[in-house]
Amino acid sequence: MPRFSAPELVVVKVGSNSLRASDGGLDEGVIVDLVAQLAKLVGGGTRTVLVSSGAVAAGLAPLRMRTRPPDLPGLQAAASVGQGLLLHRYQEAFATHGLACGQMLLMAGDMVDRRRYLNARNTFERLLELGAVPVVNENDTVATEELRVGDNDRLAALVAGMLGAELLVMLSDVDGLYPDDPARAPGAPPIERVDDLTAVDPSRIGGSTSTVGTGGMVTKLDAVRIATLGAAHVVIAHARRPGVLGDVVSGAPIGTWFPARDRPESRKLWIAFATSPQGSLIVDDGAERAIVERGSSLLAVGITDVHGVFSAGSAVNVVGRDHQLIARGLVAFDAHDVRRMLGRSSGELRPVNRRAVVHRDSLVVLA
Repeated sequence: MPRFSAPELVVVKVGSNSLRASDGGLDEGVIVDLVAQLAKLVGGGTRTVLVSSGAVAAGLAPLRMRTRPPDLPGLQAAASVGQGLLLHRYQEAFATHGLACGQMLLMAGDMVDRRRYLNARNTFERLLELGAVPVVNENDTVATEELRVGDNDRLAALVAGMLGAELLVMLSDVDGLYPDDPARAPGAPPIERVDDLTAVDPSRIGGSTSTVGTGGMVTKLDAVRIATLGAAHVVIAHARRPGVLGDVVSGAPIGTWFPARDRPESRKLWIAFATSPQGSLIVDDGAERAIVERGSSLLAVGITDVHGVFSAGSAVNVVGRDHQLIARGLVAFDAHDVRRMLGRSSGELRPVNRRAVVHRDSLVVLA
């Protein structure tokens, strides 16, 4: 029995280490094989989006760099050289199958600003309607640390949520998620299915040790959390396994499967993962139970501390006394106003401050 129903839309993410040849450049054979698998999916009627790392890696050899630059200008220089090379190679490979591919370079602002978010989604939809394969990467050549999505694992998950994809396939240089670091337990098989991410111990998992990428198993699990909340199944599998995409999409037991969760409304998905938190609200146990178990709004009486500087309308994290993330939402007051309201019941507040600090309609539970 397959793991899930045949998806109509699939997002495939491939990492830098999977595309890199031994000489530091792009591995032509891997790209040709990957595109052939993607073309087969498209030919079978599955709409397909590719999120591809590799721009920085592709730019290293032409710039005579042996390793990934440690500084942002160096990374941007390598990306500016490598992005064109990477896309050109994809265009050549897709053309042999009679397909076009379109470049989509995204930044954090494209996920945070609602208008830009919708515009990006419309562009994706039109490319897919025209039978083209969108090839996505972060716009590394101009993004600063403050404006970055962070890594292509997270970007792929956000794209999957944006488009309502039923499946995210994360191709890596490992076979899946292991119960322990393979370096400590060689020969152990990967976990076949993970239903509860909170049961995974980040200190024990192993993953990619790429010297040219930004990812690893921890970033993949962060991406899994985003994608599964957006109602996408996620599978982590080895990029160089023969026929890996066809097997994964058919629901075969390949790699590690993370089943989808119920999808919240799109606005809440956007609040949860596309917005950047500007601060944190620390809550007591009673407020935590009310939010998690009853879906309640967050009131001032349940807040014990405020971290950060934010204005009304900003995204904030809601954190328990054990420092665990509970929820994320849009706050109704400035940080200094919330500090004056700490622990006070509605009757003790001025009428203008008696509404919820974070209303449940703008609150997404992540615990």
